[in-house]
Amino acid sequence: MADAERAAGVDPATVRVMTWNIHGGLGSDRRRDLQRVVALVRRHAPDIVALQEIDSRKPLTETSDAFAFLAAALGGNSSETRLITAPDGDYGHAVISRWPISKTQCHDISYRRREPRAVIETFVSTPRGPLHLAAVHLGLSFAERRHQARFLARICQSGPNRTVMLGDFNDWIWRGSVQKTLNRLFPGHSHMKTYPAFYPLLALDRVYCRPTGMLLKSWTDPAARNASDHLPVVADLTMEE
Repeated sequence: MADAERAAGVDPATVRVMTWNIHGGLGSDRRRDLQRVVALVRRHAPDIVALQEIDSRKPLTETSDAFAFLAAALGGNSSETRLITAPDGDYGHAVISRWPISKTQCHDISYRRREPRAVIETFVSTPRGPLHLAAVHLGLSFAERRHQARFLARICQSGPNRTVMLGDFNDWIWRGSVQKTLNRLFPGHSHMKTYPAFYPLLALDRVYCRPTGMLLKSWTDPAARNASDHLPVVADLTMEE
């Protein structure tokens, strides 16, 4: 996934991660185009990318299976959760990595009768050792996110010290249940406004990490507004002890 320029110029102890709610590939022109998604992700050359709202239920020119298309285009090693399955395709989110992934678990964090939700927990075999990672797309209601924040805390506390949690947290209230819980557990976290893409007001999409100092820098890309209703978050992490 990393291009030649990045591979030649970046410290091998640095891992680049990215999270993006791609809105099914639906751009500002109301056209679904996964090629635009792939092009923007490749521009940042992440080693690991978490994508939310992957949707194969709508007609796409590239493929009948958006999950398979994105996995092949962006790294080859992937883990996915197809939360909604319909006759015309599936909907969910995925983690895609340039390095092997293992010990993957998909935890059901659905709340009552609301939309199905899940956490993808996995280990990525980086050149500097395993990275514990959890990719999420949380719910829209306050009670739902309180329930899900408690589950995320258990995943964090049961895992190794080197952990990254990223995704669309749908938590826009300062000191809301998710932020209050995760800011305490993860000393490194991004907090850039990503939604709505054309005039970002809310920091819905975030990268959390520990131990202290793991997060080197983070940024977003306004050009993504042409491909989704969210902006992505990209972060460079150090794997040094």
